[in-house]
Amino acid sequence: MRTLNVALGERSYPIHIGRGLIDRPELILDALKAPRVAIISNETVAPLYMARVAEPLEAAGVKVTRVVLPDGEQYKSWESLNLIFDALLGARCERSTTLIALGGGVVGDMVGFAAATYQRGVPFIQIPTTLLSQVDSSVGGKTAINHPLGKNMIGAFYQPKLVLADIATLDTLPARELSAGLAEVIKYGLIRDLPFFEWLEAHLPALVARDPEALIEAVERSCANKAEVVAADETEQGVRATLNLGHTFGHAIEAGMGYGVWLHGEAVAAGAMMAAELSRRLGWLDAEQLARIERIHLQARLPVRGPDLGADRYLELMAHDKKVEDGKLRLVLLKAVGEAVIHGGAGRGDILAAIEARQGD
Repeated sequence: MRTLNVALGERSYPIHIGRGLIDRPELILDALKAPRVAIISNETVAPLYMARVAEPLEAAGVKVTRVVLPDGEQYKSWESLNLIFDALLGARCERSTTLIALGGGVVGDMVGFAAATYQRGVPFIQIPTTLLSQVDSSVGGKTAINHPLGKNMIGAFYQPKLVLADIATLDTLPARELSAGLAEVIKYGLIRDLPFFEWLEAHLPALVARDPEALIEAVERSCANKAEVVAADETEQGVRATLNLGHTFGHAIEAGMGYGVWLHGEAVAAGAMMAAELSRRLGWLDAEQLARIERIHLQARLPVRGPDLGADRYLELMAHDKKVEDGKLRLVLLKAVGEAVIHGGAGRGDILAAIEARQGD
């Protein structure tokens, strides 16, 4: 087991990374405020892992409430959030009850938001079961649900007490979901860690083949990058926004296609290519750097072009993004591979041209 720490003073917490951690109840027991938990999962993950988490806790004297939600990005909504509240209230869960998010990013985001708001705040633990959630959404305290007009527009910053990233859960992950997670792994190399990007170029085949040591290394280095950024800028007033490379374009893809049609990581990959294309048009990246970024996404079996929504439609959807400030769209772009910048000065013509160059076949 490898352990990192997210340094946030009194709200600091560990990230444990390794194989077989889901079968170590003592890691969870040590983090509980009281012997009462609610484990929230979905219809796909619960049959695989719910009992393995719940039964050892019950054997240790913990009262467990089990909640199973429908699976899919389209269910990241008020309706699903209320299913969590209904279960908590029905079971008379108190403020000392710890919520445990067992699943991917959708489950983690919703459970975190439920924890932030149920009785004005209860503790929660993240047990992410997808690569994307292990390297990104489970770390840093961003919680949210979607709105038809924009992704993650309703939520709160609320930190977990513990993140338990069991690499063994990736054994049951569909290949498409694994690739979607690699989009967020590649992002860390692109925005701030050139040596990691170079490591990824050499180890992508091992990651796609689910080599355990390669996966542990990738998750640890991704989480270390995110933990550093979150410790420096918890509520995204500055440098944390660079973690959104590709997300403004990607969120437009998800909203424009309908949530769940494109996986989040797929949309981020296509969005990162649009951001890289715009960076080239602004004179920051050259053609070889752009080709290098495309190659690593293709190695990860990710899309390098977005759907043909029409460039104007992209801009319309992007106008609802959280990174719009004073009516101005602020984009995360690349000065170089390994160096991101937040830029609000790109002209409409350049943005439209970058989208046109990277949408459709």
